[in-house]
Amino acid sequence: MSRPLTILGIESSCDDTAAAVVRGTADDATVLSSIVFGQTALHADFGGVVPEIAARAHAEKVDHCVADALSDAGLALMDCDAIAVTAGPGLIGGVLSGVMSAKGLAAATGLPLIGVNHLAGHALTPRLTDAVPFPYLMLLVSGGHCQFLIAHDRDRFERIGGTIDDAPGEAFDKTARLLALPQPGGPSVEAAAKTGDPKRFKLPRPLLDRHDCDMSFSGLKTALLRARDGVIGPEQTLNRIDQADLAAGFQAAVTDVLTAKTALALDLYLALNPATPTLAVAGGVAANMAIRTALTDLCTWRNTAFLAPPLALCTDNAAMIAYAGLTRFAAGEQDDLTLGARPRWPLDDTAPAMLGSGKKGAKA
Repeated sequence: MSRPLTILGIESSCDDTAAAVVRGTADDATVLSSIVFGQTALHADFGGVVPEIAARAHAEKVDHCVADALSDAGLALMDCDAIAVTAGPGLIGGVLSGVMSAKGLAAATGLPLIGVNHLAGHALTPRLTDAVPFPYLMLLVSGGHCQFLIAHDRDRFERIGGTIDDAPGEAFDKTARLLALPQPGGPSVEAAAKTGDPKRFKLPRPLLDRHDCDMSFSGLKTALLRARDGVIGPEQTLNRIDQADLAAGFQAAVTDVLTAKTALALDLYLALNPATPTLAVAGGVAANMAIRTALTDLCTWRNTAFLAPPLALCTDNAAMIAYAGLTRFAAGEQDDLTLGARPRWPLDDTAPAMLGSGKKGAKA
């Protein structure tokens, strides 16, 4: 199917309710609208995302998101060719809210329904924003995921490494809690680190002794806790200098690990002799400027293009879901009303599970 398609996308895998409309082909698509309703205020008092609160907020907001996305695009629902929705992985209550909404719209209108892997949405964002040719190397680094993927095609992703425990975004959130910084943790830690001394505290760089692309951030978080306890005041409070130095040390450690492991991932990727070598990053942690700068410098040294999509398309959004759905629909693929919500859905199901398996399959 080579004609331009208009796809409505719905995303609700974590704590952002989103809807968007994308129009075009798999090689040339345009975002007509993108609406995101965040939930930061709802979870602020709990130090992280509360799944039940998130699910209820999605159920309340998803219809409004869809209406606003269509309005901004200047379209009616029946002007769309299909409806794409995140079917996993993610918090099951949130994913279910989006899937049920999309199924209801599809049942009422007769429009085709397309289930999308949330990770595929992130991994295909460089194709949406810059039409990057395959293959390219993707670093997906967010609150719930951290993987190195070689994108060979729209539906073929080779995972060559990832975190074996906490994702970097999760580690940033936990660090913010340890340092009494507000949530979300990524921006708070980055802001505090700007005035800190990254060399004051000797924090570890886990797994750098292993010549592979796997990472670990759980031990780094524990080391930070011990360093904090060593300087915390008698009233269990941190002064601003200690807070800034701890934040800077943590950020420097994460940056060093990501940079070193990205260098190893580039070795594997560049061995394929891609015509246009490209490293793309996506996910909320990709917004961290210290990490971006380090990865940009690495790519310059390795004669590889560095691509970070606009921040609005790095974090969770529905435009990436609409585009991923467009590529599936253009290839003649769609789902029916038996489409289910999946809390776990590895993008590369041929690779061994990073975090073990449970009754519902391998974790992402």
